[in-house]
Amino acid sequence: MDWGSLGGILLAIFGILLGQAIEGGKVASLIQPAAFLIVVFGTFGAVLLQSKPANFKLGIMLLRWIVQPPVDDRKELSRRIIGWSHTARRDGLLKLEAQLYNETDPFIKKGLRLLIDGIAADKIREICAIDIYYYESQYRSAAKIWDSAGGYAPTIGILGAVLGLIHVMENLSDPSRLGSGIAVAFVATIYGVGLANIVFLPIGSKLKAYVLQEASRREMLMNAWVSIAQGDHTRVVEERLNSYMR
Repeated sequence: MDWGSLGGILLAIFGILLGQAIEGGKVASLIQPAAFLIVVFGTFGAVLLQSKPANFKLGIMLLRWIVQPPVDDRKELSRRIIGWSHTARRDGLLKLEAQLYNETDPFIKKGLRLLIDGIAADKIREICAIDIYYYESQYRSAAKIWDSAGGYAPTIGILGAVLGLIHVMENLSDPSRLGSGIAVAFVATIYGVGLANIVFLPIGSKLKAYVLQEASRREMLMNAWVSIAQGDHTRVVEERLNSYMR
């Protein structure tokens, strides 16, 4: 569980509500379902329009990383790689087949299979680099839907405010309701700016950081497999792995 993400959102919301209370405003005045629906549905409608359905769906699915981030297992993985290197130098690449059946990660299984099959080091690098490129391209595009949401939300909020003002102008016959009506109209702007800056944009940045972390992990694996395929000493493999632990 990523308590930092949950704590950050709660802290931001608490600060806004506390400031509203200190200024003498009512928290209830910020709860406007109509404005919320306009901003949320309008924002995600615009994002869906500009995105491929597959990217949009993946971007929504990646939301789970905010509370349950992918495990950074590079240190444990480094120990396994060193074990693969020892095995390959001592007993030959074919002995790595026993390790293959213990792995569940498709990328690791793919790389080990290339090693076991005796594929040349430059070909292993080429194949894995293509895999990494398309992984990063796909997942970064999915994460960017949240950046797009952060860009659209404030404008949709203004649209909601204008719609609210139109409703107020239609009821000018009752001056006593003008002040509260205008206040309600501007809540949509608060929703748009607030969601963009304390939810959508931070989520996009965090997801892109996790994608970069996974790409770095895969790059570490690729370079290790290339080194093993070249017959490098285990110490050389270990030193290269240490560069990814910083």
